[in-house]
Amino acid sequence: MVEKDRKARKEEVVEREYTINLHKRLHGCTFKKKAPTAIKEIRKFAQKAMGTNDVRVDVKLNKQIWSRGIRSVPRRIRVRIARKRNDDEDSKEELYSLVSVAEIPEGGLKGLGTVVITDE
Repeated sequence: MVEKDRKARKEEVVEREYTINLHKRLHGCTFKKKAPTAIKEIRKFAQKAMGTNDVRVDVKLNKQIWSRGIRSVPRRIRVRIARKRNDDEDSKEELYSLVSVAEIPEGGLKGLGTVVITDE
């Protein structure tokens, strides 16, 4: 019974906001590989949070990560991850996750938890 509920939850279309601490995920990473590794870590985070293997990173998020160069990646970033239905019939996955940048409030990122935006 519990597994059935968990499976049903994984198949819902949902949108959430997260704060990702890139600083701890990139600790010890070579300078010239920080921005590419940050994108990979964001993908890994989205896979774990949403339970989908197909993760698509928005162009604006990519630009924000790379905005200060390859070495100076932001320490924390606020992202909005939306689990959506795949319209393409040829795809293996039924759902995919779209990761985009969320607006940062005036108070900063500290203390902001996970926020569910839409839940159908």
